Amino acid sequence: MGIPKQEAFQIYLQRGGMPFLYQTEMSDETTTKYLEDIFDSIIIKDIARRENIRDIELLRRIILFLMANMGNIFSAKSIVAYLKSEKRTISLETLYNYIEYGKRAFLLHTVSRYDIQGKELLQFQQKIYLTDHGFREALLGSGRSTINQTLENIVCQELLRRGYAVRVGKQKTKEVDFIGSKQDTRIYIQVSYLLASPETEEREFGVLESIRDNYPKYVLSMDPIQRNRSGIVHLHIIDFLLGSW
Repeated sequence: MGIPKQEAFQIYLQRGGMPFLYQTEMSDETTTKYLEDIFDSIIIKDIARRENIRDIELLRRIILFLMANMGNIFSAKSIVAYLKSEKRTISLETLYNYIEYGKRAFLLHTVSRYDIQGKELLQFQQKIYLTDHGFREALLGSGRSTINQTLENIVCQELLRRGYAVRVGKQKTKEVDFIGSKQDTRIYIQVSYLLASPETEEREFGVLESIRDNYPKYVLSMDPIQRNRSGIVHLHIIDFLLGSW
């Protein structure tokens, strides 16, 4: 008999989705070591050796920096400034190459921002997500303090798995977490850990209410009680992952 879905999801939040982790009983310590070993293998074999990178330590630090900032707007200048403060230097070209190598190794995924009103892609304003958030948990131990980022990452990967082209939306001064496009259809999604206050609820629903089209709109959270509003469907994130929408 399988474990309850809520318990299974809590394990998934901590460990990610690497298949081997669920084929055998593994302690938290063993899980962390396994994910660290896979990460090191990707850095050394799939990126450094393949792309002839000599400064593996710098490559690793950049990838870890991107992991720590997953779901945030990517700023090449902020990374260069960070490395400068650490007495290291890197050119913008090399930095962008490292990100591309991370994508080729199926470690990173970039998502562009899209101006919903202007219907234009916003150049040089991308977010970076991980193909598996378990690496971040194992290497950085972020835990509950960054659960919103983790949930966003999970939703992004689920949309990609279902064949959607994924972008982040800009609606005037507000942001839509995800726009998923597939053929002639589109969905809008907001992700929040909990709608714990009227202000949070207004923020998540309000931006979707301001989009004047008839495509499906969803707010995903971990709240036990769902509350729809203005035609916007509120789902528990587990139900979204299980296809209950």
